[in-house]
Amino acid sequence: MSILRRCLALLALCGVLPLHAADLRIDVGPQAHVWTTQQLLNFPDARSVTIPDDVAFHRTMNYRAVPLRALLPELTRGDRLKFVANDGFSVDMAADLILNQAGAQAWLAIEDPQQPWPKLPGNKGDAGPYYVVWTNPDAAGISSEQWPYQLARIERVQDVATRFPATAPAASVPAGSPVRRGYAVFQRTCFACHTLNGEGDAQMGPDLNLPHSPTEYLSADMLRAFIRNPQSLRRWPEGRMSGFPTQASLSDADLDAVLAYLKYMAQHKAQK
Repeated sequence: MSILRRCLALLALCGVLPLHAADLRIDVGPQAHVWTTQQLLNFPDARSVTIPDDVAFHRTMNYRAVPLRALLPELTRGDRLKFVANDGFSVDMAADLILNQAGAQAWLAIEDPQQPWPKLPGNKGDAGPYYVVWTNPDAAGISSEQWPYQLARIERVQDVATRFPATAPAASVPAGSPVRRGYAVFQRTCFACHTLNGEGDAQMGPDLNLPHSPTEYLSADMLRAFIRNPQSLRRWPEGRMSGFPTQASLSDADLDAVLAYLKYMAQHKAQK
């Protein structure tokens, strides 16, 4: 760490500088826009939002937040967005979810440096400075992976199969097969933290096909149990994978489809 960065960190810890203030980069239109914490806190559409069952904190939380679509005026249906967090988490979302006017609504929660949020449970650090939260998430089937915290940037991207072709099943795989369904579920769940065949944006977890797929060394039942509750396989207090414990977060059918996809991809490893 440079001397300057050490000094800034020390000043922040001493309360001279705000600890959690940061910029958010949004690259969706012709030009990227960088927002500061203060600009977002003072945004005309900012308001107080109550989240009854917050995904990250597992309790009711109140936030100063801006409707996410208000920050994305160039967004159109059919677009895809990538949300990148400071901790290496990266998740793609369809623009249609954010543009939805009838059900679930996405909000950008902004952490006020003068009133910081509590620490995340399970020794997972901080959620700030920015966190995408949802009101009425069940109306659009929003999964836990679609609540990215420690958010650093949002950008428009192509679909996953185009950007990362080594993750896609072969064209010969039927559209209605469990493998295709599993690939879709994989994109909105596992791919937020893991790479596959060496491809992907996330940097939190290991690759799920190289050198070995988990389907090659875990039985199907053990792998299901691990995805539901990672601590059921290895007791590790510092483990960051939270799992998908309920049908609401990941149905049994979707879980079976993910396993079908991983088993298929184990036979289609990239030649790196």
